Amino acid sequence: MTEPTQPTQQARGVRQLRLVVEAEDFEAALAFYRDVLGMPTQEAYSGDDGAEVVILDAGRATLELSNPAQVRFIDRVEAEGRPSDHLRVALEVDDAVTVTARLVEAGAELIAEPRETPWRSMNSRLRGPAAVQLTLFEELD
Repeated sequence: MTEPTQPTQQARGVRQLRLVVEAEDFEAALAFYRDVLGMPTQEAYSGDDGAEVVILDAGRATLELSNPAQVRFIDRVEAEGRPSDHLRVALEVDDAVTVTARLVEAGAELIAEPRETPWRSMNSRLRGPAAVQLTLFEELD
């Protein structure tokens, strides 16, 4: 892989990345992502007709764009070649093995056990509530 390029010095047009997920079982999804995974509530609002939204703090956000060859490579390394969903949420954690076990215990579907990658991270793949495919990664260097 080539070295990452540095961001340009021009003004940035985007101030926040927010992934919006419709959760049929809202309370279960909230308990999983907030209470089990540990994403604290940043904002919460209620509206008419039972409308509820909770915005959880996920730390720093980035948008990772990969071409199909890179996705196939990641799938081979991370999940024995099982294909990623079109959208996969990757979350950096302090201990991928422990957090993976905790999420599976809380009901996440384990797709691939934690394993060390060629880029020196410990990665696992799961499916969480609201059908969100997750990669947990722990930087090893």
